[in-house]
Amino acid sequence: MVSKKKRAKISILKSFAVAFQGVWTLIYNERNFRFHLLVSAMVIAACFFFDVEKTEWLIVFLTIGLVLSVEALNASIEYICDLIHPEYNTMVKMIKDVAAAAVILVAIVAVVIGCIIFIPYILQWKFGILF
Repeated sequence: MVSKKKRAKISILKSFAVAFQGVWTLIYNERNFRFHLLVSAMVIAACFFFDVEKTEWLIVFLTIGLVLSVEALNASIEYICDLIHPEYNTMVKMIKDVAAAAVILVAIVAVVIGCIIFIPYILQWKFGILF
């Protein structure tokens, strides 16, 4: 007989395995998710290159997490819509458009945050302008 504590541990491990399977599904099936991962890697490389402050690192990671999470939610909404109504439907189109809008809004905010963080570093590196 398996103890309650051991079952809970197995259950938690299984939950993580399922979650990581979802990440692999996104990487394998979602072009936009792969694009956001690529941009995230470039931003992280820029953080190392410019030796950004700890607070800026935190903001960058929170922003990356937000963009990737919203992209995952968008993909989930699209999968559900396709499952429920595989043929074209104007209401399904509106649902998918609004979900995609959430991604683009978060991505725009991420670009603004990136500009606020990195433009001073770029200007200092390129032209010696200090802020």
